[in-house]
Amino acid sequence: MPAYDYLALDAAGTRKRGVTEADTEQQARQRLREQGLVPLEIRAARRGAVGRSSPGGRGPRLGGDQVVLFTRLLGTLLNSGLPLDDALTGLAKQATDANFKRIALEVRARVLEGQGLAAGLEQFPRTFPAVYRATVAAGAQTRYLPQVLARLAEFLEERQVMRQRMRLALIYPAVLSIVAIAVVTGLLAFVVPEVVKVFDQMERALPPITQALIATADFVRAYGLFVFAAVLALGYALRLLLRRPRIRLAADRLLLGLPLVGAMVRDADAARFARTLSILLGSGLSMIEALRIAAAAVTNRVTRAAVDGAIERVREGAALSQGLARVDGFPPLLAHLVANGEQSGELPRMLDSSAEAHERGMQARLAVAMGLAEPLLILLMGALVLVIVIAILLPIFDMNRLG
Repeated sequence: MPAYDYLALDAAGTRKRGVTEADTEQQARQRLREQGLVPLEIRAARRGAVGRSSPGGRGPRLGGDQVVLFTRLLGTLLNSGLPLDDALTGLAKQATDANFKRIALEVRARVLEGQGLAAGLEQFPRTFPAVYRATVAAGAQTRYLPQVLARLAEFLEERQVMRQRMRLALIYPAVLSIVAIAVVTGLLAFVVPEVVKVFDQMERALPPITQALIATADFVRAYGLFVFAAVLALGYALRLLLRRPRIRLAADRLLLGLPLVGAMVRDADAARFARTLSILLGSGLSMIEALRIAAAAVTNRVTRAAVDGAIERVREGAALSQGLARVDGFPPLLAHLVANGEQSGELPRMLDSSAEAHERGMQARLAVAMGLAEPLLILLMGALVLVIVIAILLPIFDMNRLG
């Protein structure tokens, strides 16, 4: 059943936008009237698929929390015994977000056309990436879709919690940096020029530090906006350059070589890879197919290339632990725990344990990095302000001695 976007007036005269499901546009209008709405505009909902109608994949998109809710609710409804199309209808009926409702209805339309759930989700690649769709497809094939969705919801929820922790950890240093830049810029652009006017009448040469401060203040006032624009342009250019495979590969290799950042990148990629592989294997996928999909969860290009090599060795008959042991981008603990899982026959559980261990390691290193960054930023800001104060006070002391 097709979905229609509508713009209507309620009883209070307030405009409301939303999505409704009907066989025809006339039926959609009738349903809106039955709900006490006066339809103003009705049009067929645009498909969100990456295809002929939407090559860029610019369809409705859900945030991370909404994807978790979508996954958990769908799994709960299916576990209660509802057919897939009825479960998707239930999701759409209780949705308060227009994009949430539209996605549920469009996926349901694909399901009613005879396609699977994973094929319906493929319309929205920005919301449901390849790993998500492959996990759902594997769960549908093994007839354990409700359990797979519940596991997938837990994974997505843990990932959201991890991201929130990282964002919270970065908020204070980011705010401190912005404040420091703003304070120093304000001193140089507005305070220093007014203070140094006192020195214009001095016949003696100003100290070198004062001359440097005056030159810096003049530069900030004359070219500060141009420098700011140049920094923004440089950042945008760098972003475009990082889209090139060779430059991105070199940047990823540089990240792995940094003392603290490299270890955090290794832990983060190892955790994502292990968690994704655990879910895929638990969903019934074959080892090679699960490895191929899990490799896409690795963000560092150097590590991903090494994982591709490990997959080839596993395809040739090597054990997974042997292949992962040769991946320099992963901590050695991952291969060790995988070897234990292979010996005990509990590989998915050991992969989960490995993911938890690497997540804890990443959090610990992030805490250390933030613990070092915060006092360093404070010291740097204090040092800059001290230099400005000294540069202003030195000529004043000279004036007092002369007087």
